[in-house]
Amino acid sequence: MQKVWKQAVSVALATALLAGCAGEEDTIQMAQLPKVESAFTPQSVWTQSIGAGVGHFFSELKPAVGYGKIFAADRDGVIMALDPSDGSVLWEQDLEADVAAKLAGGISLSYGKLFIGSENGEVIALDEETGEVVWRAPVEGEVLAKPLVDEGLVVVNTGRGVLQALDADSGEPAWQLSSEVPNLTLRGDSAPVSISGGIFWGQANGRLAGALMNNGQMLWQQPIGSPKGGTEIDRLVDVDAAPVIAGDRLYAVGYNGNLVSIELRTGQAAWKRNYSSAKDFVIDGSQLYLVTDKDHVVAVDIRSGTELWQNPDLEYRLLSAPSVVNGYVVLGDSEGYLHWLDPYTGEFVAQQQLDDSGIAVSPVPLEDGYLVITRDGRMNKMQMP
Repeated sequence: MQKVWKQAVSVALATALLAGCAGEEDTIQMAQLPKVESAFTPQSVWTQSIGAGVGHFFSELKPAVGYGKIFAADRDGVIMALDPSDGSVLWEQDLEADVAAKLAGGISLSYGKLFIGSENGEVIALDEETGEVVWRAPVEGEVLAKPLVDEGLVVVNTGRGVLQALDADSGEPAWQLSSEVPNLTLRGDSAPVSISGGIFWGQANGRLAGALMNNGQMLWQQPIGSPKGGTEIDRLVDVDAAPVIAGDRLYAVGYNGNLVSIELRTGQAAWKRNYSSAKDFVIDGSQLYLVTDKDHVVAVDIRSGTELWQNPDLEYRLLSAPSVVNGYVVLGDSEGYLHWLDPYTGEFVAQQQLDDSGIAVSPVPLEDGYLVITRDGRMNKMQMP
């Protein structure tokens, strides 16, 4: 039942954002495309088709870069390694067998392997040189977030509230931790992060947790939001965005919750600000860039939590998470546009459309450009003029 509710609420929220609910006087509508006089026009270096893409499904299948290659996947199970210079295919693997692979958990690279999760409750390891499957291991629930690989372990945060660690060489279980999952949650889970032997992740019950990496012993839990309001949707408190570590602080944000700065050593909050989001955010220098649940783009000073600017002009355009490319804040939207914002003012600098299928994940910065993948599986390597 919980899985059904989790799928249903994602559809209900998306529908509400686009069309509003029957009987409401004021419907919620997507903002019109802002008119932007672009200061520059990025150029395409190459384009490559990555299977069938992810379509309209929820997915965090962001390309990964490492070992001199670009790795990308589609939801149906096609995984490809590409040459960064020209986009040519170095190897291709199709994981679909008797059932659809339903890849969703993002790609992690380490120990000469790439690791990816699926909605079928599975983690898969492949050899980065050949694409051959090294091992496949079942886990307790859907893997909708990118696996963490550290200290010889692969750790995934599953849709059943289980943080599960596997041996990176064999896929054998190492340890697991369980947390309470409310009956109604958003579609998505927080990717775990680690530093100095500690692992940190968000939970569907509105908490941020810390544990020891080697054995899963719980260190602390910090509430990011508390259920409130008269409806089930009002009471959603998922912490689905991946925490970000900067210096001795951990930053996290919750849906219907707060943006918080937490001291890593104690787990105590240094400051809290009232922002609601379920998307990953990015820190560049002393500034944090966040997309709220209304698709407002916000910049915050990480030292104090002071809001530096807020741009509401992309409201309900179903934005991707933000990225920083060439010093600009860049986001994709559901109509396939990339929006470039000035990091100090939040004003639009440039705009470009790649196609009309939409952009689900944030652009990936490269040394000589950036990557963007659209929902229909079209990967573009772009360069600034």
